[in-house]
Amino acid sequence: MSKVILITGTSSGFGKSIAEKLHSQGHTVIGTSRNGDKINSIFKTMKLDINNYEMSKSLINKIIDSHGRIDILINNAGINITGPLETTDMSDLKKLFDTNFFSHINMIQNVLPNMRSKKQGLIINITSIAGYLGLPFWGAYCASKSSFNIIAESLNIELKKHNINIVNIAPGDYKTEIASNRVDRVDPNSPYFKEYKKVIDNVNGKMKHGRDPIEVAELVSKIINKQNPKINYLVGGFLEKKITLKSLFPDKIFQKIIMKLYN
Repeated sequence: MSKVILITGTSSGFGKSIAEKLHSQGHTVIGTSRNGDKINSIFKTMKLDINNYEMSKSLINKIIDSHGRIDILINNAGINITGPLETTDMSDLKKLFDTNFFSHINMIQNVLPNMRSKKQGLIINITSIAGYLGLPFWGAYCASKSSFNIIAESLNIELKKHNINIVNIAPGDYKTEIASNRVDRVDPNSPYFKEYKKVIDNVNGKMKHGRDPIEVAELVSKIINKQNPKINYLVGGFLEKKITLKSLFPDKIFQKIIMKLYN
């Protein structure tokens, strides 16, 4: 049955791939873009700054007025700011969490009343495998993504009697615009610069030769047809999907593995 699906951040990357895939299957897809100049011609796109809470609420109400419901919300929009935590400006940290965490909570709060009234709904958060471990110079980003691991567990219990499911999808290294859109905060004179450059060059290489985002879109397509989906899905290479096994290693040993992987 055709669903009414709202997806944030559909101008590129995972959001665009997911929106195009679901649209091709006959669903009513409404995407959002912060930049009005990146409107997609395939699926309907509406301008939205997800950090503008009133704008988000107004857009959701407009969709409900037009279609009567929102069956699925996919929180995909996000940013990444990297650098040594010691020198990362607090305003950057707040911006990161405002975008990657609080704005998504706001979207969830605004769609839940309609989903509860219909006694059904699905919310998918596009997180990251980085949310399962602390990568050097990516600590704040990792923390912002890992927050939803706990939020999803809590919400699934709260919403169980209302037949609403919360799902996290954590992708690994994929060919998206995250590297080019990333904000790097490090001074060339920083005592961390040498190590930072090694890590970033390593990450950029992984992204350049990463997997096709269509894999994530195909996973979303499968999940929305499941009666009882899992809470957490990891998608990527074999080793990336096994990252949750880190609890089998002593902390210091796992730390050495990460240091080895990222030079």
